[in-house]
Amino acid sequence: MPPILPDFSNSVKLKYVKLGYQYLVNHILKLTFIPVVAGILIEVLRFGPEEIVNLWNSLHFDLVQILCSSFFIIFIATVYFISKPRSIYLVDYACYKPPVTFRVPFSTFMEHSRLNLCNNPKSVEFQMKILERSGLGEETCLPPAIHYIPPTPTMEAARGEAEIVIFSAMDSLFKKSGLKPRDIDILIVNCSLFSPTPSLSAIVINKYRLRSNIKSFNLSGMGCSAGLISIDLARDLLQVHPNSNAVVVSTEIITPNYYKGNERAMLLPNCLFRMGGAAILLSNRRSERWRAKYRLVHVVRTHKGADDKAYRCVFEEEDKEGKVGILLSKDLMAIAGEALKSNITTIGPLVLPASEQLLFLLTLIGRKIFNPKWKPYIPDFKQAFEHFCIHAGGRAVIDELQKNLQLSAEHVEASRMTLHRFGNTSSSSLWYEMSYIEGKGRMKRGDRIWQIAFGSGFKCNSAVWKCNRTIKLPTDGPWADCIDRYPVHIPEVVKL
Repeated sequence: MPPILPDFSNSVKLKYVKLGYQYLVNHILKLTFIPVVAGILIEVLRFGPEEIVNLWNSLHFDLVQILCSSFFIIFIATVYFISKPRSIYLVDYACYKPPVTFRVPFSTFMEHSRLNLCNNPKSVEFQMKILERSGLGEETCLPPAIHYIPPTPTMEAARGEAEIVIFSAMDSLFKKSGLKPRDIDILIVNCSLFSPTPSLSAIVINKYRLRSNIKSFNLSGMGCSAGLISIDLARDLLQVHPNSNAVVVSTEIITPNYYKGNERAMLLPNCLFRMGGAAILLSNRRSERWRAKYRLVHVVRTHKGADDKAYRCVFEEEDKEGKVGILLSKDLMAIAGEALKSNITTIGPLVLPASEQLLFLLTLIGRKIFNPKWKPYIPDFKQAFEHFCIHAGGRAVIDELQKNLQLSAEHVEASRMTLHRFGNTSSSSLWYEMSYIEGKGRMKRGDRIWQIAFGSGFKCNSAVWKCNRTIKLPTDGPWADCIDRYPVHIPEVVKL
């Protein structure tokens, strides 16, 4: 038999060649600077003491030149510090943890589905198939109004859910951070599908008696990526309002949006979305730098709404019977992939090391000039980030991003476990994932985190954070009583 060739792709030597290449390209300026400095030092050492004194005496300094040079240096330094963006710090955050009385195990969910959809067994069977492959666990929660048979999605019940989720998250944030309600300068609340009057931000202001000059905003209809849009808005406001604190509240109210019809594409959200919410404290105060958990580095937003398919892929409308629901298009994953590609194109040059950018550029040039059939080079984002928080929108979303970004099982562990324990909590899911990473003791000083979220419209938004200090194991939070049980094995299909 002919000898079997070694697998060069897994070769240890090839691995070290790649590591050497990465180190060389990423540190090219340092490696070039060292011999230059060494050469200058050698030349200086060749001079004797008298020659150095003579050289110094030969230099003529004019007082006017010195003053002009000093003024120019001071002017440049002043312009630099004035134009430099303010650092935005994430001081702390808190996630809402529903009580066990809100828990909806598979058996309860399916029993309610059979009773609510007794005239349409095919819809019940469809929901069972979705639930079996969803990646959700037995401890996800729904609000009290959905536990009734039939559900009672009244305005009063929706307000009640909003108050439970938002007030619980805010109270936890006040306790963890030591923040006083009067110290909040900016308040941003995002909730896509529930927009009452007065607004949710007004409910918060009324509850905590916030100041009359507070700058408050209420974002609705912006989907699961609205949390990062709120972070971006808070960043922009903190750039123009010095010495300020901003609180961002991200949630989705389930009560008024539970679909009671038979359209399959609209039944899907019933199987995936669950209760959840988070409150985040951001600040531009320098005094917060030492105790803040993270520093905001980048926010990149991509909107594909100019395309009709992208615009309608997540759409709220009435079905044939006049019942309102959220329609999820079959093209959703393909559209999400295109949005992610556009977002990566923008964020890549901001975060990727020079070695990855050079390989991408060379491959692009090779495809344009030599062979268009060359496989495009996918940058290794593991060189840019230690942690990934992918929106827990569903198992398919996490699978697709893991495949496209070539991530390991550990990189997507936080997303999968969040989906399993809490379900799709919409815009707040990213913060449950951050809390999971902290609960596992993996967040170290200097670590970089990439948050990726998708939302209706269609949008793909990214936020990049840098860990400001090594995070101690939390004693509270949504994972406090179950972190030791995770990660758990999630089968492809859970037979019900």
